[in-house]
Amino acid sequence: MKRFSHALAFLVLVNFIQGASANAAQNAGRTIEIHAKRFSFSPAQITLKKGETVKLVVTSEDVTHSLVIPDLQVKAEATKDQPGEVTVTPAKVGDFQGKCGHFCGKGHASMKFVAHVVDSK
Repeated sequence: MKRFSHALAFLVLVNFIQGASANAAQNAGRTIEIHAKRFSFSPAQITLKKGETVKLVVTSEDVTHSLVIPDLQVKAEATKDQPGEVTVTPAKVGDFQGKCGHFCGKGHASMKFVAHVVDSK
């Protein structure tokens, strides 16, 4: 009987973990790909909805870059071989300035980015 209880508890736990993983994946329903290369982001602007969870995937086409948007607590570093990912759920409406947070050469300071957050209604 104890064996059955342990097996049942294990199955319940596995089911719970799978459900939680599925919910997390559903919450990040939209993915936006952002490409970084010396000395720009493409796209350089995105629009997000307040309260919507979005996964940002940053891909580098040359050297190491990072996308940093301080007011949205976004920081994703990408190397040429490894994209960076971050999930964001904006809590307020506005235009939020971003930039490359990893020095990538003489034009590094020109790598600007804007996240427009609009009301979800």
